[in-house]
Amino acid sequence: MQWALAVLTVIAFVTLPLGSESFEQQPLPTLLAGLAYTLLAIFGFRFVQRRSVWWAVAFVAVQLPLGFVIFSLSGAAVGAILLLVVLVSQSVILLPLPAAAVVAAAIPLVHLGMQWQDGLREGLGTLAVTTFTLVVTELLVRERRARTELAEANDRLRGYAAQAEQLATIQERNRLARDIHDGVGHHLTVVQMLLEAARAVIRTADPDRLDGMLARAQEQSGEALAEVRRSVAALREQRPDLAESLEVLVTEATEAGVATELEVVGRARPIRAEVEESLFRAAQEGLTNVRKHADATCTTVVLDYRQPDRVRLEVRDDGRGLPDVAAEEQTHAPAAGYGLTGLRERTASLGGRVSLDPAGGAGLTLTVEVPG
Repeated sequence: MQWALAVLTVIAFVTLPLGSESFEQQPLPTLLAGLAYTLLAIFGFRFVQRRSVWWAVAFVAVQLPLGFVIFSLSGAAVGAILLLVVLVSQSVILLPLPAAAVVAAAIPLVHLGMQWQDGLREGLGTLAVTTFTLVVTELLVRERRARTELAEANDRLRGYAAQAEQLATIQERNRLARDIHDGVGHHLTVVQMLLEAARAVIRTADPDRLDGMLARAQEQSGEALAEVRRSVAALREQRPDLAESLEVLVTEATEAGVATELEVVGRARPIRAEVEESLFRAAQEGLTNVRKHADATCTTVVLDYRQPDRVRLEVRDDGRGLPDVAAEEQTHAPAAGYGLTGLRERTASLGGRVSLDPAGGAGLTLTVEVPG
């Protein structure tokens, strides 16, 4: 826009000598005043644009009277009107819109020295031109401002998108770290302990005891392999249904010596992947603790969809109960990984809660409830 106004100013200056047939012209003073006006309109305009509004007011206060003088010296030349029209556009850019409107309304007063019929006709024509210039320039300024704001908004959105992507990556890494620690890490720790124990008794010539340790190590390594496959399936978004995954856990728990069954209450519905993962890990942790510490004969896993905005998972056993299990939990915490602490952290990150309560006369109930 600055270059367009500069070109229009030069064209107006070049047309100043044409003058008007109805009025006398003073060529040399017209050209000198026109040159001063042109230089100010091109270079002075750029100077005041980078400064406060008071510089803009001073610029308009100098240019407007000078334009009136040029109009008089040029004998009402069309070029003088063009110079004043340029001033209207510059006023819109430099000043608030009401102030620019005052400038546009003042320019037609340049015709006051004419006969009233001619002055009125020319003044109305000039007013129409200045009003049109005012409106068009304001629209262009708003459009340019909108494009600038849109570009800034796009830059911010790109920044937010990059931050969101980075945060999602970090969260996914943390989730995978928890899964590896709680799943594969747990099983490999048990394998390591069993192999160490096997090495300790290998010279005792007790084949049955050694075979039992190696069988348990083999079982734990198989569970670790299943965890790896489950994680790979999750990464490939081939996640099985939550009830199906829990059924696998229930079957494994039954084969390990504790009769376990699964109950699905309410109508199953799609839930977020992280919620499914949290509930699966809760069931896995609960069944592992039952098998290790509870001395239970039967266990029930309940998946409850009855609440419209929450999903509830319960692991009930008929084992020794809370005091002994709590002590065992503290005793075996280093070997068992995060245990209840890790489970609570995982559930709390989803806005859920975990509780461990007595189950009637004997046993415990692990309850996990999360939004979903």
